[in-house]
Amino acid sequence: MSLRHNDSPYVSLPPPKTDGAPEFATDNLTVPNPPFPPPFQTLTGVQTFIKYFSPEGIYLLPQNLHLLTTGATGLPGATVDTRIPNVNNLPNGPFQLTSQTLPYDSYESSPVHRFYQAWQQADCDIQHATQANPSGCLNGLFPWVETTVSSGSNGDAQPSGGFVSWEGSTAMGFYNVNAGDLPYFKKLADNYTLADNYHQPVMGGTGANSIMLGFGDALWYSDGKGNVATPPANQIENPNPQLGTNNFYTQDGYSGGSFSNCSDPSQPGVGPILNYLGSLPYQPSPNCASAHYYLLNNYDPGYYGDGSVDSKDNPTYGVSNGGFVIPPSPVHSIGDVLNQKNVSWRYYGEGWNEYLKNPTLPTNVYCNICNPFQYQTSVMTNPQQRQEHLKDVTDLDNDVAHGTLPAVSYIKPGVLLDGHPASSKWILFEAFTKRVIKAVKSNPELWKDTAIMITTDEGGGYWDSGYIQPIDFFGDGSRIPLIVVSPYSRGGRVVHTYYDHASILKFIEKNWGLSTISERSRDNLPNPVVKRSNPYVPINGPAIGDLVEMFQFPKQEHEDHPKQEHEDEDELS
Repeated sequence: MSLRHNDSPYVSLPPPKTDGAPEFATDNLTVPNPPFPPPFQTLTGVQTFIKYFSPEGIYLLPQNLHLLTTGATGLPGATVDTRIPNVNNLPNGPFQLTSQTLPYDSYESSPVHRFYQAWQQADCDIQHATQANPSGCLNGLFPWVETTVSSGSNGDAQPSGGFVSWEGSTAMGFYNVNAGDLPYFKKLADNYTLADNYHQPVMGGTGANSIMLGFGDALWYSDGKGNVATPPANQIENPNPQLGTNNFYTQDGYSGGSFSNCSDPSQPGVGPILNYLGSLPYQPSPNCASAHYYLLNNYDPGYYGDGSVDSKDNPTYGVSNGGFVIPPSPVHSIGDVLNQKNVSWRYYGEGWNEYLKNPTLPTNVYCNICNPFQYQTSVMTNPQQRQEHLKDVTDLDNDVAHGTLPAVSYIKPGVLLDGHPASSKWILFEAFTKRVIKAVKSNPELWKDTAIMITTDEGGGYWDSGYIQPIDFFGDGSRIPLIVVSPYSRGGRVVHTYYDHASILKFIEKNWGLSTISERSRDNLPNPVVKRSNPYVPINGPAIGDLVEMFQFPKQEHEDHPKQEHEDEDELS
């Protein structure tokens, strides 16, 4: 695999395509419109789905349920998205996704967001380093990677007619908040505090980045009993191009290839990244333990919700990813650190209760790869730990109402509402967030001491122009949003400090006086030191902030709490 590619710039972008975005709305749950509707055809269809498949409800305010009935493409999958103006002649560069023919309330194609693909897209070379961009990452190969390999080969040979991308150059699309996109998040950013230098911690997708949010580290393949082991050959990544192809990986995909032994430069794909890290002036440690094969993409957790092991000996194992799991993990998480000091915490995952009843139903909205604690032996093998710490979002409302919300809460929407391109849309994630904030604000005693941190697991594969700080073999990746909503973060401020998911861990540890998770986890990294001329780039890298700059706390302890807002910043346009 090469991190660089020397083709000439496009005259015009490869046309963006529809990928797996839903073609039509339907109330027929037997229609193969994966994974299932939305969009539904009617609100009656929404209510029918809730009755039979999500009896505890979908976590939206009633007035926002109609958002599940709109936005179908009207186009076949993997065809040119003619909703985009001038789609066959787009200039070489970013383009606005939304228009009169493609409104904000629409389902979009899903750009590739996998590990080695993201490293290639970042286009990093120390020879391109400048004072403003000392990592030399040009972010210049997004369309090329989308159209040469996309989401992986799964070990299959390239089709005889050549590889055909399902999404084209979708990654170059962007939402325009100045034109009315993301109205609720824009309103929150205007009233509270936005970080414009927050990053996904791992190159790639949801699973690995969600793991980092709980562990500050990557997880490795084990024998299921806590010992280092070697994965089956078809689960080891090989991003080297197949013979006679431009960039079509040898072994990669959801049904083959997701682990790498990054301690060994002779392993496929590993050497170029290690060489690049070694070329940087501060030479960041790859942080790859000897003979450990680390999970780089999306595999199911080693446990079902009831603590039973999801293994290949079980005929229903690994349903969502075609039978591929990461074995039970002995690695410590922030949950262990909180437990040691008796600090309360919970993970609220939408659809958890239904998932517990039958984890293999394709209509489950719960996201198992999004819950870092579901990978973990110390939580999943202990019934008391599971009962106390793993909850549904419906339990969130009860905890808020009774003042029993724990000190630290993770809140995750299900697959219908998470904003993921193709299977969801951002307006649904906005509506989910609105209900969470409205719930917390309904308890004034709770709200006055609460900070709600809104972010995404990763960037969804979309292009970004921001600086990337190489921290270790795993990332960082591109910038993603972070908005902090709190009585102590009001004012529409923008903070430039360098952050990633480990910053949330550092904030938790600082606020409650806790130890770091382990000797190697990213929460050990220092806070950034910067030059006034460039606040985005730490000069003591690798360095990650602890989010303290996002807040403005009273200077004296006896000061009253900030007054409550009177403006209604919760309205969703």
